[in-house]
Amino acid sequence: MLLSLHPTTSALISQHTKSLLHRRLSTGVASKMKPLEGVRVLEVGQLIAGPFCGTILGYFGAEVIKIEPPKGGDPIRTWRHLDADGQSPWFLSLGRNKKSVAVDLRSEGGRSIVKKLADQSDVIVENFRPGTMEKWGLGPEAFKTSNPDLIYTRISGYGQTGPYAKRPGYASVCEGMGGFRFVNGDPGKPPIRPNISLGDSLAGVHAALGVTLALLGRMRNGPSGTGQVVDVAIYESVLNMMEGIIPEYDRFKEIRQPSGTTVTGIVPTNTYPTKEGKHVIIGGNGDSIYKRLMKVIGREDLATEKYETNAHRVKHQPEIDGAISDWTSQHTVTEVLAALDAASVPSGKIYDAKDIVEDEHTQARGMVEEIDVKKANGVEYKLKMPGMSPMLTDTPGETMWPAPDLGTHTHEVLSNVLGMSADKIAALQQDGVIGRRTFDTKDK
Repeated sequence: MLLSLHPTTSALISQHTKSLLHRRLSTGVASKMKPLEGVRVLEVGQLIAGPFCGTILGYFGAEVIKIEPPKGGDPIRTWRHLDADGQSPWFLSLGRNKKSVAVDLRSEGGRSIVKKLADQSDVIVENFRPGTMEKWGLGPEAFKTSNPDLIYTRISGYGQTGPYAKRPGYASVCEGMGGFRFVNGDPGKPPIRPNISLGDSLAGVHAALGVTLALLGRMRNGPSGTGQVVDVAIYESVLNMMEGIIPEYDRFKEIRQPSGTTVTGIVPTNTYPTKEGKHVIIGGNGDSIYKRLMKVIGREDLATEKYETNAHRVKHQPEIDGAISDWTSQHTVTEVLAALDAASVPSGKIYDAKDIVEDEHTQARGMVEEIDVKKANGVEYKLKMPGMSPMLTDTPGETMWPAPDLGTHTHEVLSNVLGMSADKIAALQQDGVIGRRTFDTKDK
């Protein structure tokens, strides 16, 4: 059973799909379609949350058309370290598999183009502050008649409804409201943030899930008029990760506190020092696992009935963690992990970026991909970027190309999708409604 595509787009998309299938057959690769092939996604957003949703969808086969402002494009293009081509390696990963179309949304002509593209799409993804798209005449109601099957996906700090909806919602603030920041840190000290935009990425994952669920719903409830709004809030994406915190508060009025490197009420699971100053993580909280751990460290006196269950061990956490730390501090990371692995005790080192890239398991699983980067200015290099999960055995995702230069696909998309003439496109470019083409990408 295939996805129910919007009737005005199915012919164009199926031609795109045929070309991909032909490419696979000609190279001897299995001809099964990726899960989202034939689905056109219009990404109207910037920075992290919305674009990460688009990255996930594109990785699993969707045609993702990314709308960017002609001057500068998505800000992530120039965030943090810049490479030889003046762009961020981060953006080359986040913008992979996408088609860049440079359109000025602040102009009437630009908004008209986006409206027409949305009418020719299956999904739109936007992450502006609530009300912005409506102000531009591009809210969900604008497509009720022209494209009733459109999956309209919205990501914001607090959602589209409720008293906080209009607030600017950055991930850092929303991680606080979602409960994550409070439990993350050391007791009695200020909460700690991880050195990533966790809330944005979680929102992107939730949005991608919402899109696939809405597409499945459209397929089952067709034939037409089965589009809907997918409303994703960053704080709610974080709140979804808070496990038993709310039920425990409701039943016992217990507010879970930050617990440093441990998890409240589960012993032992902690981070322990080693001989060379590095740390290892040991999860020995299963009852039988705990006994094996105590045998490895020579402390079977801590594996008696007094320490039989997790409830018993919680009462003796300082004693147990102290004994494990005394043992690990006498050995190197390699020695600790070898001994625990032999005893089937879950353990591991704490990986930095270098460890991740060089790890044999990560490499064997294909979770670090190396992509050829070829830029219009002649710059060429290879770039490693993370693969994406989940892994599908028969229809896996893939990185087909890194993020393109700004506006690379503007002419292609306006011509092929909207049927604009070369003269019309040139006039729009002259008026500043669209950006200038950087190089031709007819093969994509």
